[in-house]
Amino acid sequence: MKFDAKEIFSCKYLSKNIFQLPITLLVATVVLFPLIRIINKPHLYGSIEEETRECNIFFGHWATYHPKEPYYNNETCPHIIDQFNCIKFGRPDREFLKLRWKPYGCELPLFNASEFLRLVQGKSMAFVGDSMARNQMDSLICLLNTAGKLEDVTERYTSKDDVFFRWWFSPGYNFTLTILWSPFLVKVTGADQRGRSFDGSMNLYLDDPNDAWASKIEDFDFVIFSTGQWFYRPLTFYENGHIVGGQQGGKYIKDLNLYGYKKAFQTSFKTIMNLKKFKGLTFLITQSAKHFEHGEYNESGNCNRTRPFTKEERQGYNYGELLKAMHDIQVDEFREAEKEVRKKGLHFGLIDISDATSMRPDAHPDQYGLIYNKNVKVIDCVHWCLPGAIDTWNEFLFYKMKQAIHKTSTSI
Repeated sequence: MKFDAKEIFSCKYLSKNIFQLPITLLVATVVLFPLIRIINKPHLYGSIEEETRECNIFFGHWATYHPKEPYYNNETCPHIIDQFNCIKFGRPDREFLKLRWKPYGCELPLFNASEFLRLVQGKSMAFVGDSMARNQMDSLICLLNTAGKLEDVTERYTSKDDVFFRWWFSPGYNFTLTILWSPFLVKVTGADQRGRSFDGSMNLYLDDPNDAWASKIEDFDFVIFSTGQWFYRPLTFYENGHIVGGQQGGKYIKDLNLYGYKKAFQTSFKTIMNLKKFKGLTFLITQSAKHFEHGEYNESGNCNRTRPFTKEERQGYNYGELLKAMHDIQVDEFREAEKEVRKKGLHFGLIDISDATSMRPDAHPDQYGLIYNKNVKVIDCVHWCLPGAIDTWNEFLFYKMKQAIHKTSTSI
């Protein structure tokens, strides 16, 4: 039977199908409306995970959370370093502490310090990378401090004054936590390997992993890679002992040669895969956003907003193209490596923070932290206040660790 448009909307047709029409409309509403909402959501950087029966926790928005108190503060956690301690150094507003990441279509569980410590009891965890890795590790220390005290045992491993390598230990849970400083992941030479200048020239040996982590990582149970900000500097790339390229450095994608960035992750993932005794879980933290406005750190730039970007403001985000390019390189290399490690029975997990961090220009220290370039204090729109948005990264980590541990245990 065939109907034309006139007949369908005529009274004659409606009278015969008066009971079918509401059912049709109901089905269309239930099935199509949620799909249209998901398609129309802004999603610039976060990767769409290959998940069917579970929620993509990296796809969402920031919303006010009640109760409004953060997990900890600068009084309950004595371990916040001055670089990230925004409240101690006079930040007057508190609204940035009241926001929580809300995935579309599901809930991101709250961080549970006691449960996390039970997961890692008798185990070890290493953050490998730059000061963003340190920023996240310090957040984790403060989160865990609410349930089990961690002791700074750095002197057992290196100089107490070496701020780039820190070691922590929880006696109650026999848990070791460390940051292994390696901002390029691969071998590096140059005058300023500790970041006392933001524009020092470096030589990267792209086919040679940095011993600072590669020689220590084999016995760790959890390894978390987090780096990227140093790849804006002047760099010379070497492979097989020969120069293969480089860059003068800069703040936009047109100024950079991301070949070195790509190769650094390739080399790091291959190194992990080729370790004979390594049986741990590896996670990649994607590139986090920076939010300088009106210039860079040395151009009177700042990040003094007190709320997240609106959808329209985020469309004009200065560093969007660069963030997306670096994020996509990381995810592509991760996906290729993940295929290989799966064959070897290892686990690689992705913690995709790029989309979430791009929306939070209000969550950086700005002028309310202590960071120096050549002994001059600078505005910080790269790192993140503690407490604050960076605690969400550890909510992501906790969620993904539980998933990985469950899959590993059920596959045995």
